[in-house]
Amino acid sequence: MRGLTVRWSLVGAPEGAEAALAAYVEGTSHARFSRLEGLQHKSWRQRPGEWFEGCYVFADDAARARFQEEFSAVAAESPGSELIGSAPVLIEACDVVAVAEGPAGFHPFARG
Repeated sequence: MRGLTVRWSLVGAPEGAEAALAAYVEGTSHARFSRLEGLQHKSWRQRPGEWFEGCYVFADDAARARFQEEFSAVAAESPGSELIGSAPVLIEACDVVAVAEGPAGFHPFARG
């Protein structure tokens, strides 16, 4: 599985950035990525006041490379960058060794 991590620093982000990011994910981004060709899954993570991150897993190298190239070209102007006030500090490809679904199951909802 082909992974990609995109991380923004929240240090110095405007007050309320974390809530604005969560609302954006729930209202727009979740639906967009639910339909992205070649994406197996995406998760959004954040540590308030520290960082916000998108973790992607793609079906193959071509899907990951295509998304990484397209996103990298506009990363500084992406909605996340606009809400945070800065470009990502990391756009990093990786290999995902495994994904386990626990007994509680997986629920693909924007909020929990």
